[in-house]
Amino acid sequence: MSEIASMLVTHRKASIDEIEKAWHGDVETILKWVCQEPKVEECAVLKTCNRVEIYVVSARGEKVLFELAKKARISSRIIDFHDHDESLRHLLRLACGLESMIIGEDQILGQMKELIQMAIKAGTTGWMLETAFKKAIQVGKRARKETQINERSISVGSAAVDLAEEIIGDLEGRSVLVIGAGETGELISRALMAKNTGSLIVTNRTFDSARDLADCLGGKAVPFEEMKAYLKTADVVISATAAPHYILLKDDIEKAMSGRESKLLLIDIANPRDIDEAASQVPGVQLHNIDSLRNISNENMMRRMAEVTKVEAIIVEEMRLLQAKYKRKQAEDLLGLLYSQAEIVKDQEVQRAMNKLSARHTLGEIEQKVLQDMSHSIVNKLLSEPTKALKSAAERGDTKLLEALAELFRLEDNL
Repeated sequence: MSEIASMLVTHRKASIDEIEKAWHGDVETILKWVCQEPKVEECAVLKTCNRVEIYVVSARGEKVLFELAKKARISSRIIDFHDHDESLRHLLRLACGLESMIIGEDQILGQMKELIQMAIKAGTTGWMLETAFKKAIQVGKRARKETQINERSISVGSAAVDLAEEIIGDLEGRSVLVIGAGETGELISRALMAKNTGSLIVTNRTFDSARDLADCLGGKAVPFEEMKAYLKTADVVISATAAPHYILLKDDIEKAMSGRESKLLLIDIANPRDIDEAASQVPGVQLHNIDSLRNISNENMMRRMAEVTKVEAIIVEEMRLLQAKYKRKQAEDLLGLLYSQAEIVKDQEVQRAMNKLSARHTLGEIEQKVLQDMSHSIVNKLLSEPTKALKSAAERGDTKLLEALAELFRLEDNL
């Protein structure tokens, strides 16, 4: 019987570079490639900066995905393979923000909606995957409505963005320079995109890293050597590199502020520090460092983590409902085949009986209807109890009874 299976390359095991190289091409290209596999009945792809996840419906599930991973030459070190129930549970957790780099983040919900619509438009999905994604999005909304999983910043990076908003007001339309494209730089940039900044500029000593991050989030990458020129127009600068020394001195800030009327907010969350503390003495400049953010971030992390238990309880409840839905559908499909087969036999035998009777007597419409109704009633009564037993077995997860019925009536070739 066909079920959902998935393979995931995410930030939990892979770097941004490894995720980027894991599957070549855009979502449409990957969908077409996966669906070329004859054993794949449905397919959907989730592709973001932090993950590439492929979901299929197949009778061979994980084996099909394993072969696809081999063809794509992706290291098994960075892949997670999930069976039907694991795939469903992961989708619910993902939609609720429990699998994100920033726990409870909201962006994933919009991405899931967009990507499943792309798969539906491409004609690669069916009832099974569409049901899973619809439920996941519904559960993600419920988790955010009934808990506070998406409230309060929990990383130093996102706390820095909240601090910037608290100091200078709404960040919409503002120009922000992020120095550093590592994990913290990515968290900062993601938090900024949620604020609808006017421009997001990313710089890093390795320009390719800055470009990958900027491209992923719709920002602009600039070479590290040109970074100081952008200090003149930035409203906010957030620095988070791994440099062992200052990358911005007081003199650099003084030059940036020369002839400038607007104020400049500097937030240094690097350890060791990126920005010379003396820069705070430059008129029009306000400098904050990681110490002013760490306590806020830790407190907020504890509050969000307290919400995780509530979200997981919602997932358990909704997972049970989703599993029951799939089990009922499995039983209904099997029963549909059984009833269809019974109808064929019934029609053949009724026709044979009417032919024999017609050879001796003239059969009117009333007699024919009596024969049809009687045969229909016999089929329904004979299958009534097996139908109840099959549905009950399906909801209990008793797949052995389903398989036995399929084999007994030779239905397995039609599943």
